[in-house]
Formats: sequence, structure tokens, C-alpha cells
Amino acid sequence: MTSSSWILSPHSAPPASPGELMTDYRSRLALEQFQAAERRERELAEQSSALNAPEVRIRAWEQAHGLKLPRDSAHPVLSVVAAVTHLTLEQVHEEQRRRSAPVHRAVTGVEPRSSPSTANEPPQTAGGLAGTSNELSGTGSETSIDPTTT
Repeated sequence: MTSSSWILSPHSAPPASPGELMTDYRSRLALEQFQAAERRERELAEQSSALNAPEVRIRAWEQAHGLKLPRDSAHPVLSVVAAVTHLTLEQVHEEQRRRSAPVHRAVTGVEPRSSPSTANEPPQTAGGLAGTSNELSGTGSETSIDPTTT
């Protein structure tokens, strides 16, 4: 009995279409392999490009390897990430800290208040001051967002 598990392999070539000539099939395979190699080269270049911010380089590394940046600042793979992305270990640690920092903006879009002196000011929303017209709906109706009622 023979096994057909090679058919399900993600690295196996797609089967020839019915009626496709063998030379056409080989040409299509060669083109697909060339395109895959080009895509891989672009992904690798994005990881280390000085034009990309550290966040972008690390995200490219994560996508290329199917991994997430470890949260542990002493994890041994961090030095590998730093070397591959052409970043310093401190820049990788900074990205870890940035990702683990709490999000200050609530779901309602209200910014946190920075000082007690702003207690009498109207709340800031993602679209500006509360009580201003709703520009997205085009109705011109007045809207008010009260974060305590949502």
C-alpha cells in the first residue's frame, strides 16, 4: 500500500491542470518558485532595512518566522532578533516595553486627564470636544459622548 501524504504537503507543487502541457506545467512551477523566492527576499530585506522603524523590523521578523517577540527580557532569542533586524538589544527591549505598556485610551476614545486643573474642561473624545457636530454622519445633528454612561 502506498501513502499519498506528499499530496497534502504545503511544499509540494500544485498538480497540473487537466489538458495542461508538461512544458506549461514546468514553466508555471518555475515562475511560482521564482515569485516565492522574490517574496522571501523582500521579507528578509524588510527585517533589516534602516528605512524601517524598529517596530516594523521586529514585526517583519515575527511574520517571516511565524513567531511572536517573547515577553521575557532575558529570553535568548532576543539577541538573535537584534542581530537579524540590525537593531541593538536595547531597541528590542524598548519594543518589548512598548508592547507591554498599558493602553491609556479607553474603548470610548476618551483620553486620560493629565492634571487636576483639567477637571472643569469638557472631556476630549477621539473626534474632538464632546458636544460638537457629528461630521461623519453628515446630519449636522449635535452629539454628546459621556464616558460615564457607556
